[in-house]
Parts: sequence; structure tokens; C-alpha cells
Amino acid sequence: MSTYFSTQGQVIRCKAAVAWGPGKPLVIEEVEVAPPQAMEVRLKILFTSLCHTDVYFWEAKGQTPVFPRIFGHEAAGIVESVGEGVTELKPGDHVLPVFTGECKECRHCKSEESNMCDLLRINTNRGVMLNDGKLRFSINGKPIYHFVGTSTFSEYTVVHVGCVAKIDPEAPLDKVCVLSCGISTGLGATLNVAKPPKGSTVAIFGLGAVGLAAAEGARMAGASRIIGVDLNSNRFEEAKKFGVTEFVNPKDYNKPVQEVLAEMTDGGVDRSVECTGSINAMISAFECVHDGWGVAVLVGVPNKDDAFKTHPINVLNEKTLKGTFFGNYKPRTDLPSVVEKYMNKELELEKFITHEVPFSEINKAFEYMLKGEGLRCIIHMGA
Repeated sequence: MSTYFSTQGQVIRCKAAVAWGPGKPLVIEEVEVAPPQAMEVRLKILFTSLCHTDVYFWEAKGQTPVFPRIFGHEAAGIVESVGEGVTELKPGDHVLPVFTGECKECRHCKSEESNMCDLLRINTNRGVMLNDGKLRFSINGKPIYHFVGTSTFSEYTVVHVGCVAKIDPEAPLDKVCVLSCGISTGLGATLNVAKPPKGSTVAIFGLGAVGLAAAEGARMAGASRIIGVDLNSNRFEEAKKFGVTEFVNPKDYNKPVQEVLAEMTDGGVDRSVECTGSINAMISAFECVHDGWGVAVLVGVPNKDDAFKTHPINVLNEKTLKGTFFGNYKPRTDLPSVVEKYMNKELELEKFITHEVPFSEINKAFEYMLKGEGLRCIIHMGA
């Protein structure tokens, strides 16, 4: 039985945190949110969190800025209404909106090996809805642009149905909201792509939220040694909570860190996961794995002019290099099972949540991230 909302089919006026320009503090405004069109869903966002991707595009680094805009893409909420053609969701369903999608019709979606949907793959420049090229947000008729198809820094938002994962209604939304982006990316990089055998040795490059999620995946897989590699030694103590057993700071050695790791592990680690975006870290993550069976997985996004350089003998010696997007999870198909891992106490999410703020103080979340304080800040939309 679906829930009925009296707002169905009407324009909703609600609060949203609007970015009026690059790097400017968000302003809580009253916005109009139009009803969902064909293959769209209007969501009531209950909890959202801040990700580095939001901050990067809010600062408008290396891009053509699109403003005014409503950011946000890690969130959880409930379906308020659905547009024409939507059959898998109904009002009242508990959901996670996701920055990338799953149309279930393209070759990628039908492949068991890919999650890179042709129709709904992330597009950071598109500020309009895919269906008709128009906007669903406005302020007194002035258009407000969308962000990666989610825009969760608004009490209500409109999302393509292919970017919405229906989840267990018993799951606490203030915890599982962090699964919409970075945590799932790191977790899946280890569990779905690196696939470390039980008892193996895993190196994690970068101990931010994504790297710690990768370490959490290694812990869940039963790795016997999880070696954290980071330029900030202060991160090691917190990393222990995620299963990291040893720590290496490349600045403490006068030799390449891949040589250090090879000496520590009798020839190299079994698996490595790189979560920094540094081209040097990527090369080190590949070269530090053991010949014959070692697998390195790249998660971080490099600069556009970076070039990955390594000697071909590393490949000929049967070291494997892989990349991943969103941890190889198909949003609609796979995210519900990730939520179940949390519900079954296999996956621990509370330790990722280091701050919580009311929606009225959303700019504090940006301050925490810009200062490098904490991992994830939960924003309570009703507060």
C-alpha cells in the first residue's frame, strides 16, 4: 500500500541551501520544486551528508561554473510522488538517491561486469533534468540549477527513477545516507574489484573516508594485514577502527614507498587500493603488489594531464591493474544489499559519522571538510 501525500501533483515550496556563486556560503532560501515528470521521482530528503565532490564543484575548480545551484548527492529520504511510467517505486518508499544511475536497458546495465550506465552516468556539468532539459527548481520564477541529478541540499528534490535505490524501510536513514557515494565506492573497490582472499595482505593508499571504506572492505573480507599509506601520520590512530594494522608514511623513507612495502611483505602485497587521485600514489599502488597474483585497484580521480608510467615488465610479471567507478555497484540492483550488510552488522557505518548539524547550519559541514576535520557530517534536513 502506498502512502498519500497531499502535495502530489503540486508545486512544493520548501527550504533549500542555494549556492549563488563559486565558494560562497550556501544560503537557505525558499524554493519551488515542480512535480516529477515522466520517469522521475520527487523525494522528501530527511538526511544528507557532505562529500568532497560537492566541495570541489562548489569551489568551481578547473571547470565552467554553473550557478545558482543546489548541491548535494549523499542522502536518504522517502518518495513523495512519482511521474508517468514509474512502476518500481511508490510514495512512502525509503530510498537512497545516487549521483549515477542504472537504466537497466543499456549494454552496461545488462552486463554483469559493468555499472557505467550509458544513459545515467554521472554528468557534473548538466544542471537540468535529462527528460526534457528543463529545471525543477526555481525561486520566484528564477531558475536554480541541479547538481549530478540529485541536489539533496533541498528538503524536496526531483530525481530520475534510474538514480533511486529502494531500501529496507527498517534501515536508519541517518546512517545509511552515507552509502550514496564515497563509502560505497571504497567498500566496493575492495570487495567487488580487488577481492582480497581471506588471510591476504592489503595496502590502502589514502586514509580519508573513501580509503577507510576500502580498509573496512578488507576487514570484512578477512585480510590478515591491512597497511595504511598516508602522508598524514595523525590518521593512523583513527584508521585502526577500520581494521588498519600497520601504517606507512612515505615521507619517513628515502626510497620509493613501493620498495618499502615490498620489503615489509616478502615481495609485495596481495592487493592494493589507491584512494588519493595522486598519480604517484597510483604508480606506487601498482608497483607494490606481488608479481604473479597481485592486484591493484585505482579509485582516486587524477588530474586531466596526468600520465600513468610504469615499466611493462610489471605487467609481464603478472601484476594486474584495475580501475573502478562507484565500487562497481549498480545503484538500484546492488545498494539494497549494501544496506543489508549494515543491518546484519557486517558493515559498520557509525564510525564514518564524525559530525552532525541541523540544516540551518549546513555551512559548518563545509568548514569541517575544508579544515580536514572528521569524515562525514550528517545534515538533519528537518532541523
